[in-house]
Amino acid sequence: MGASLILVPTPIGNLGDMTPRALEVLGEVDCVLAEDTRTTGKLMRHFGIDNRLQSFHVHNEHKQSEGLVNQMCSGQTFALCSDAGTPGISDPGFLLVRAAIEAGLEVHCLPGPSAFVAAVAASGLPSDRFVYEGFLPHKKGRKSRIDDILERQVTTVLYESPHRMVKLLGALHAGGCGERTICLSREISKLHEEHLRGNVQQLLGHLEKTPPRGEYVVVIAGKP
Repeated sequence: MGASLILVPTPIGNLGDMTPRALEVLGEVDCVLAEDTRTTGKLMRHFGIDNRLQSFHVHNEHKQSEGLVNQMCSGQTFALCSDAGTPGISDPGFLLVRAAIEAGLEVHCLPGPSAFVAAVAASGLPSDRFVYEGFLPHKKGRKSRIDDILERQVTTVLYESPHRMVKLLGALHAGGCGERTICLSREISKLHEEHLRGNVQQLLGHLEKTPPRGEYVVVIAGKP
């Protein structure tokens, strides 16, 4: 495998998105680090993979990273999985990757599912340049981040929970989003995949009739 730590993307919806190489890595490493061992364990059982699992999530990554790096330095190999998508992208992983690199260890990341990449590609908005915001702050700094987004002349992509979706659109409207196009993507790679495109008022009208469900990827056109 050629690396001490391998980031393994997992399906964001359809299990058919799991690659043969990802399955091979999960079966061959000394241990699989999982954001939720129940979720990753279920995935591995589905594909007939029997390997050691260890919990690694946002609440213990600071405490565990040093010990894991020491084990890598002794020759052990680890795979890191988040519940869905690519580890380290709005999910645990960055701290461990940085610590491994600082220790002189080889780190690889397999290509694979990522919700924001799929949403940008399907949005119909310019994708030659875009800014990835992840999740916006819930309170402190939220308004200033939204103001920055509305001043950008490039596409912006971010994640939002269903119970904050209408509030986000309202803030974009209040900030002067105007007629620029927004795409709301949900259930990507699942049976009920949906991409809603329109201006902020059109999308608010839609969500008044159909309450938001599931986590959204929000793609916002740049300022004209």
